[in-house]
Amino acid sequence: MKYLPDDYDNKGQLRLPLSFWAILLLQARTWLLFVMAGASGQQGSQLLELCYPDNHSFWLGLCLGVPAAFGLLLTGYRQRLPRLWLAWRWVLLVTLVLTLLLPFFRSWQDDVGTSDLLLLTSLLDGVALLTLLYSRRLRDCFDPAENH
Repeated sequence: MKYLPDDYDNKGQLRLPLSFWAILLLQARTWLLFVMAGASGQQGSQLLELCYPDNHSFWLGLCLGVPAAFGLLLTGYRQRLPRLWLAWRWVLLVTLVLTLLLPFFRSWQDDVGTSDLLLLTSLLDGVALLTLLYSRRLRDCFDPAENH
């Protein structure tokens, strides 16, 4: 037996670990910031300007957060759409790789230095990528054979 009975929910699916939810939140960070900026009223535009000084980075962040938002919705359909759920791990991995590469490509192309915030989020994205790749529990959550 790989996992304890408490590691499964009442449908017989392996419970998604906390690291999965943290990865989704990390990937959807621009969406979260957008919602927080909208809720904070007049200071919202200052908050967005602080984290995303140019509009291009903001829109790129929103686009890169869409797979995480869809992955959040897809968690409730793991048993009904097992092939899509299995493929979604790879979608999240590709999105993380793009999230890691694009800011550095843009800073290299524009010859602009990297900020501490960019380095921190890139480090967290790297940890998230390694977790999605190598966490056995997380891999098993995406495997339909492990969830019956």
